[in-house]
Amino acid sequence: MRAISNTLENLKGDKTIWFLVALLGLCSILAVYSAVGSMAYKSRGGNTEYYLIQQIVFIGIGFLFMYLSYKFNYMVYAKLAPILFLLAIPLLMYTIGFGTEINAAKRWITIPWIDKTFQTSDLARLALIIYIARSIAKRQDVIKDFKSAFLPIIIPIVIVCMLIAPADLSTAALLFATCLLMMIVGRVSMQYILVLVVVGIAAFSLLILIGSFFPEFVRLETWISRINEFMYNSDGGWQIQQSKIAIANGEIFGMGPGNSMQRNYLPYPYADFIYAIICEEYGLIGAITVIGIYVALLYRCVCMVTKCPKTFGSILAIGLCLNIVIQAFANIAVSVHLVPVTGLTLPIISMGGTSVVFTCIALGIILSVSKYVEEYSNYEILEEEAAVAEVEPVESIKSNRPKYENYY
Repeated sequence: MRAISNTLENLKGDKTIWFLVALLGLCSILAVYSAVGSMAYKSRGGNTEYYLIQQIVFIGIGFLFMYLSYKFNYMVYAKLAPILFLLAIPLLMYTIGFGTEINAAKRWITIPWIDKTFQTSDLARLALIIYIARSIAKRQDVIKDFKSAFLPIIIPIVIVCMLIAPADLSTAALLFATCLLMMIVGRVSMQYILVLVVVGIAAFSLLILIGSFFPEFVRLETWISRINEFMYNSDGGWQIQQSKIAIANGEIFGMGPGNSMQRNYLPYPYADFIYAIICEEYGLIGAITVIGIYVALLYRCVCMVTKCPKTFGSILAIGLCLNIVIQAFANIAVSVHLVPVTGLTLPIISMGGTSVVFTCIALGIILSVSKYVEEYSNYEILEEEAAVAEVEPVESIKSNRPKYENYY
């Protein structure tokens, strides 16, 4: 206990973000334990504790990786970006050709010996966001130039999104939108951003064409059916109907933890529709609390980014945060029938393995940036105090200031 207490006392970075992440972990354990009831009876003879322990293990592993990511100097990720990007490309290509098919989609590869699946798009989007943050920061002096800045940024985005989209269009669209926002934050010319939008539309059209001739590679029929259900079915289809019933059952205060009825009818209540289960069990209060956590996370990241003196840290942190928050609101929008069914999970809260781990790694990198911002701000305060007092230690304080070369 003393070791844990000392660790908590020594944690640097934004304390509010640490607290929000802990809340998300707690919400995950409570919501997943309640939502897996029907699946547990089908596959484990009613042993819900199996999935509870499994989720606690996933959260624990995720938090461990988050802590390790936080301990690294965030400049390390700029150096790792090209390696991660080059690793992600062949993994995505392998997944398309030889991936494990689950629910008519090839998004996973099976890890030998442990018989667990790994979703390669989780690694790819983390790698792409870090790589794009590095590219934008490195080219700040020529950021308005088409050949020197825009092309080296746009090509990786198009390649990765095109490789993810055939089996997971929603993740590809989310990643594409995140990269667009990162480019806006990074001062890329708006005319070039519009060019990227046009290129994205052209790439999507090409995928539709490929799907018409090779349906085994592109899930065109799934895309069409989901859009048709959203646009022409007022109830939104079976999934959305059950989600709406769950939300309506919750009213203001909810039915109480473990008392959900719709978990027995909703497809994937522990993943895609876990927000509906939270609404049913914890009511409007629980629903607003979950939304508030993600909004608070975005707010704290924006506050941190405005104080960060280095371009790479700013764009890296805001890119990772936007990816998490946009995914969260996309998942919530599906549950309340604002957008077509996407298959996106609720970050950290939904049951999962690689999704939880990579989201935690992203949060660890954000905390690493916030640690640097905190250290930088502390040294600035010391410099100001020394200058006001007109004392000698100003130079020694400056010499100990955190040093991050160039754009890092």
